[in-house]
Amino acid sequence: MRVPKGTLVIVADGGGARVLRNVGAAFEPELVQEKVLTPQDLNDDGPAGSIPTETRGEEIDEATFAKQLAQWINRQALNDGFDGLVLMADPQTLGQIRPSLHKSVHDRLIGEVAKTLTNAPLGDIVKALG
Repeated sequence: MRVPKGTLVIVADGGGARVLRNVGAAFEPELVQEKVLTPQDLNDDGPAGSIPTETRGEEIDEATFAKQLAQWINRQALNDGFDGLVLMADPQTLGQIRPSLHKSVHDRLIGEVAKTLTNAPLGDIVKALG
């Protein structure tokens, strides 16, 4: 995947996210970590959309964080915080984030990688960009 210099790479799961930026070349990415995002005030917030009644508390928390992450990404896009974006997340989290993303995010989305790499070394994340 071509990842232009300056592209934001967000690596997430239901419990947190790492915000990385490519400071290398498009076909030879070099990622640096800029921020770690964690769930905030889960009891005061809630997931986007409806949740089946048999859903476990942990699943609701993960869905709520996915919504919070989508809102953070939207704010960054609307404030010109990035020109390009790659989302890496486990398939469930990716599916929960996607519908909440603003059009301006979709316009800048370079790619998605459906893998759990939140705790992976940067080298493994670069390899997954393939």
